[in-house]
This record gives sequence, structure tokens and C-alpha cells, in this order.
Amino acid sequence: MTNPSQTAPDRLRGMGRVEFIAMMAMLMAINSLAIDIMLPGLQEIGASLGVVNENHRQYVVSAYLFGLGAAQIIYGSISDRFGRRNPMLFGLGLYFVCAVGAVVAPSFGALLALRFVQGAGAAATRVISISIVRDVYGGRAMAEVMSLIMMVFMVVPVIAPATGQVIMLFGNWHLIFVFMAVASLCIGFWMYSRLPETLDPADVRPFTISSILHAFQMVLTNRLALCYTIASTFIFGALFGFINSAQQIYVGIYDVGVWFPVVFACVAVFMSAASFLNAKFVGRFGMRRLSHGSLFGFIGITFVWMLVQIFGPQPMPLVIFIVFFGLAMFQFGWIGSNFNSLAMEPLGHVAGTASAVLGFMSTVGGALIGVAIGQAFDGTALPLVAGFFTVSIIGLIFVLIGEKGKLFQPHNPKI
Repeated sequence: MTNPSQTAPDRLRGMGRVEFIAMMAMLMAINSLAIDIMLPGLQEIGASLGVVNENHRQYVVSAYLFGLGAAQIIYGSISDRFGRRNPMLFGLGLYFVCAVGAVVAPSFGALLALRFVQGAGAAATRVISISIVRDVYGGRAMAEVMSLIMMVFMVVPVIAPATGQVIMLFGNWHLIFVFMAVASLCIGFWMYSRLPETLDPADVRPFTISSILHAFQMVLTNRLALCYTIASTFIFGALFGFINSAQQIYVGIYDVGVWFPVVFACVAVFMSAASFLNAKFVGRFGMRRLSHGSLFGFIGITFVWMLVQIFGPQPMPLVIFIVFFGLAMFQFGWIGSNFNSLAMEPLGHVAGTASAVLGFMSTVGGALIGVAIGQAFDGTALPLVAGFFTVSIIGLIFVLIGEKGKLFQPHNPKI
């Protein structure tokens, strides 16, 4: 829980706000890096390791996401007991070791196992980064900082596929994992050198089964936290579904070839811009007004997109596809950080466990939904577009339950 007697610089021992935001963004971004940098290499990985079914190449992404989600519960409880720094450094070390191991993976099964464990290591960055932000900031200040972090974080999807494409100009897909290993090593050293422990001693929780179950009960019985997490799970599931099938859609359907990273980046720019604007507006309008409005925008855009996909020309012209997708992801950029902050806001006293439980649900659940959408790929974009519209409706239902049917209404001046 943020100590009101301490300012953010006091808790960070003089680390500037810009450096703090950059560090948290980079720690979180190694997850996006591990996913998006792989996309240009999936076809070569499949060919190299004897993968016959092209849809099975998506498992390189899915295995990582399942590891990322499953391990978050462990890191949350550990970080509430032993602090933020050491568990984070352990996770980065595990990420590094698995990236090195993937370079010499002898089979597709071995690669998937390493990707699962790599995701388990990266789970530390997902859980503990959010906990650190919650340690230092609260209310709208947290939402503003999270939006700025997400803005920097969103740069990675813009450049990661292009980075993977460039790396493969100088070698094969193994070099991508070498790059990931070096990146995690550099970020780990930066964090070790500059970031102090942020967990307030008053918020240290005993690492016992009963205390962990009690914290889980607090999270799962909080209506707002639970409903916003479930809503986020379905919305993120659509994004994971796209990531799984992005290479098949852009290269298989639209034959963009080496321009794949550029086309992929076009949509990521919309998300980054939305996160930037959210940081500017959230203090004025509040998280609920922005995220609820964006959710309705997401529903409307994906509904029209689905109609055009069904009744329009086949395939839909690439420019129209990108416009619809970009507009939908712009709404997503306003939804993501605000929903996450709304879920975390009432749980600051168990921030580590809260972040872990909510992260576990949204990542594993989102990955399962993403696998369902991705594996439904049938040579057209219809399964993806229909999936986007479906999850947006389900997300709205859970937001309505969480807010007891009253949308757009701040609960207090800080939210």
C-alpha cells in the first residue's frame, strides 16, 4: 500500500519518473518481445523442426503464454513476502537461460517446453512490475503512469517483428533467441543497479498456505476486481487470437511477404497512440468514462467489421482490413490499462497476490481463447473478426455485472 507520507521519489530513492516509467515498460516489454519478434520466423521454425500442420506453428506463441500465465500465482505470493527485487531477478535469469536453451533445441517439442518455462520466468516481470507501480502510485496517478508505461510498451510490437525480420537476414531463427537472451541480460543489469525495493514493510505478508488462500479469497470475492479481470480476459483473448494467426493472415491471405513487419506495425501504432492519449485524458475524465466508452466503440467497430467481412468482397481489401483493425485496437488501447487499474485499485494491500491472480486469469484464460480463435483459422479472416465481436459482448456483460448496471460513473474523485 502506498505510504502517504512518502512521495514517489522517496520510495524510489531519487530515481526519476521518466527512468522509472522506462524501466517498468522495458521489464514488461520483454514479454511482448518474446512473442512478436518470433512472428516472422514461425514459418522457418516449422520447416526446420518438421511441423506439418501450419496451425501448429502457433503453439510457439501459445506455449509461452501458458507459462506466462501459470507462474504468475507463484510470483505474486513470493513478492508479497520476500519483496520485489529478488523474485524479479530470478525470473529474468530463467528467461535468459531458456532463450539460450532454445538456440540448441533438438525438436519442436523441446522448443515448446523451453518456451513454456521462458514464459514462466517472464511472469515475474508481468506480476511484479504492476505491483511495483501500485507500491509507488495509486488512483488516477497509477492509471496515468500505467498509461505512459503502456505507451512505451506498445513501441515493442511496432519494432519487434521488424527486428526479427532483420535478424533473420543475417542468419536463421536461432539468432532471434540469442537477441532475446542479450536483451534480458541488459534489462536485468539495469534493474539490479538502479531499482530499490519498493514493498512497504507494513505490507509484507507471511508466505503460508493459509495467508495465500486468504489473499486469493480477497481477490476472488471482490466483485469489481473479478468482473474487470474476466472482461479483460476475453478482450485480451481476441488479441492473442490475432497474434497466433497474424502471420497466416498477412502472409497467407494478403501475401505481404517481407512487408509483414510494416503491416503489423501499422496496427500497433494505433494502440500506442491510444495509450498516450489515455495518459493525457484519464486525470480529467476518469478511468470508467474512458474505458466504458471505448468498450462500446470496440463493439460497434467489430460489428461493422464482421458485417463487411461476411457480405463484402473476399478477401477484404488489405487497406480496409487494416483500417478496421487499427480502429478496434485504438479502442483496445484505452480499455487495457484502465481495466487493469480498475481491477487493482481496491486491492493495494495485497498488490502482489492481486496482480498474480488477476494476471493468471487474464493470461491463461486469454491464451485459451486465443488458441480457440487461432486454431479456427480456415484461410479467411472471418474466425478472427467474429471472435473479436463475440468477446467484446462478453466483456460488456461482465462490466455491467461489476458496475451493477451503472456505467460511466466514477465511484470517487480518484477513480
